[in-house]
Amino acid sequence: MYISEDKVREVLTYEALIPAIRQALIDYSAGRVEQPPRMILRAGNAEGARNGWFAVMPVIAGDVMGVKTVTFYPGNAELGLHTHMAVIELLSRATGEPLALMDGRLITEMRTAAVSAVALDALTSPDDSGPRSLGILGSGVQARAHMRALRMVRPGINDIRIWSRNATNAGRLADESGARAVAIEEAAAADVVLTATAATEPVLKGRWLSPRALTLAVGATGATLRELDDEVMQTSFLVAESRSCAERESGDVVLSGAKVQAEIGEILGGTVGPVSCGQRILFKSVGMAIEDLVAARLVWEAGWQGRSNGPDCA
Repeated sequence: MYISEDKVREVLTYEALIPAIRQALIDYSAGRVEQPPRMILRAGNAEGARNGWFAVMPVIAGDVMGVKTVTFYPGNAELGLHTHMAVIELLSRATGEPLALMDGRLITEMRTAAVSAVALDALTSPDDSGPRSLGILGSGVQARAHMRALRMVRPGINDIRIWSRNATNAGRLADESGARAVAIEEAAAADVVLTATAATEPVLKGRWLSPRALTLAVGATGATLRELDDEVMQTSFLVAESRSCAERESGDVVLSGAKVQAEIGEILGGTVGPVSCGQRILFKSVGMAIEDLVAARLVWEAGWQGRSNGPDCA
């Protein structure tokens, strides 16, 4: 069976996804997930930053297996197409039987924001001393998704500041969401700073951050790409989904020489002590197949479990 993006949208919610992602990150850090490095091939469709890539991401966890194939074509934005597109296959671990094939674009969008929401919940206080302002660098799909997901775990965030290299896009998103379009320095001075850009060189400067800032960095995935300068990297307590993934696939980590000091699953699982909120903290996300797998399973369980040979759902 094939489950279309429209059908995924009908059943996948942050209310279900955020706790599922939380448990998946704990399981990953506890060694209960088999997840080899993703394989990435350049498409060779264009030169420089317009060159797309194709990645394969397999994973086994619990009683299911999955593989996501995902593409990233930066030039698609100029064509009115999504820059990221994906397909996820979900299989039975016991028999190898394919359970479902589904569109993975929305799953990728939502699981990325859900991971950041889990990190925000773990790394900030939920009481009156918790974050009140959110600065967003970027105005695309992830900026929108993160506004919804982050406010689910910290509803006290009431001052949202948006900066984008495209001022028109920043203004449009601000108008749609009740946020403010601001200069990058003002966005970066917020309690929580989200970087969700397509930058290839640093756009966020450490000198703009508050002494207790939490930075959630989800853009610039690739060992040669950056959106954070060395000061951000060297003055923050660095947390990641996975040490090996971040130290292999994040240019911000690789090129700055920074070391991951904890995995978020270690903090959630209690094998690493709580991180003090009185310091700068950086959470670097590069995306992992286990996050796609748990999201795909939620979709399958919501309406298609037991219907492995059902009608096309497009």
